[in-house]
Parts: sequence; structure tokens; C-alpha cells
Amino acid sequence: MMFGLDTSTKVFLYAKPCDMRKGFNGLFGLVQNEMELNPLSGYIFVFISKDRNKVKILFWDKDGLVLYYKRLEKGTFKRPTANVYAPNSELTQEDIYMILRGIDFEKTKKRKRYLSK
Repeated sequence: MMFGLDTSTKVFLYAKPCDMRKGFNGLFGLVQNEMELNPLSGYIFVFISKDRNKVKILFWDKDGLVLYYKRLEKGTFKRPTANVYAPNSELTQEDIYMILRGIDFEKTKKRKRYLSK
């Protein structure tokens, strides 16, 4: 469980590099206008800077927006392969956890598990 959210909460990555000067309103606008999603949906929205050393995560927490911001002092975040022509890419919470921890999840293999629906 990430940020105290249910494990079924969807995670969306903004496909393009993001200007990290954007705050709540600017990111809210990107989610609405470019990602074509509802910022108040309870989904997690991930934005990575052009130089990949900063990440912002925006989500609605029932009564207000929450903004998580991380800047690396050394190294970069692994940007998942995404279609830059698509408005967004859906990730799992495990994917974003690995991005934040510096793990290249595209090179890791997940063993098959039975998942009940």
C-alpha cells in the first residue's frame, strides 16, 4: 500500500517530461486537459522532469489534493517506456514504488502469481 491508499488505486504517468515549476493548479490542469482524466478521481498522477532527477505525484485524498515531490541529489529516475503521443500511461503501484527507489522495473521479471479478481 503506497501513501496509505488501497492497492487497487490506479496510477497514471504523464507521458511527456513535466515542468517542475507547476504546482497544484498547473498539474491539475495537465491531468484534466492533457491526460484527459479527472484529477478528483482518487487516481495517482505521476510527473517526471526532463532531466529525470525530480518527480511529482498528485492525488485527491477525499477532501483535498496531495502533492508529493522528490528531488534526487545524485542519479536519475528511470522513466518507463511510454508512448509520447498517448496522453498518459497506466502503471502499477509496484512500478511507481520501484521508480522512486531506483529500481529499473523494465529489466526485472515478476514471477507468475494467481490473482483473484
